[in-house]
Amino acid sequence: MRAIAEAHGCSAAQVLLRWHLDNGEIVIPKSVYPERIRQNIAVEGIELSGEEWEDIAGLETGERVGPDPNVFERC
Repeated sequence: MRAIAEAHGCSAAQVLLRWHLDNGEIVIPKSVYPERIRQNIAVEGIELSGEEWEDIAGLETGERVGPDPNVFERC
């Protein structure tokens, strides 16, 4: 991921945002830091090659990294 970001002169987060948008997904980035908010907006100029797109898609493991949204737990 870092190599792709360095090739485009941007952050890995920007690459992932661009990839998700190119994949037709709804993305809601969040930050309270003005510089990161600007970076989140600045993904329009990033164009991933087919090989880069496939490299990122190949990172999928099929496992969740966060809580399952289909499981609701009451505190």
